[in-house]
Amino acid sequence: MEKELKIRLAQEKDIEEMIALISLVFSLEKDFAADVEKQRSGLALLLNAAERACLAVAEIDGAVIAMCSAQLLVSTAEGGWKAIIEDVAVAETYRGRGIGRRLLAYVEEWAKKRDVKRLDLLADLDNKNGLAFYSRLRWEKTNLVGLQKKI
Repeated sequence: MEKELKIRLAQEKDIEEMIALISLVFSLEKDFAADVEKQRSGLALLLNAAERACLAVAEIDGAVIAMCSAQLLVSTAEGGWKAIIEDVAVAETYRGRGIGRRLLAYVEEWAKKRDVKRLDLLADLDNKNGLAFYSRLRWEKTNLVGLQKKI
């Protein structure tokens, strides 16, 4: 019998499981490295910013097996809100079951309720599986290049 998948907003009790999921994401990205204390701090900030951030998890039998976050920003190009999607992660043993798709749909519904005009996300150029996944969900490449500067 297939166990029931539940998509919901994250809670403080989920932080340790989300840290483990984020480490999966960072293992694929050359620009970032897992740092438990930084991830714990970032997740706490997201949980405390519920008016402008969505931190969603997927769970089966009480275990968090996937996560995704979104944060609101103003888009002058759109003349309204946009949401930045980050930390899309599904535990390896649960991949290929539509969980990532359902998680992103949940976050998209959260965004629509806030009159978000556009969703943006960054993906590592070498993450072929991730890029193929986003392509199947009709995410489109842009001419924009992600840049960063640490201060």
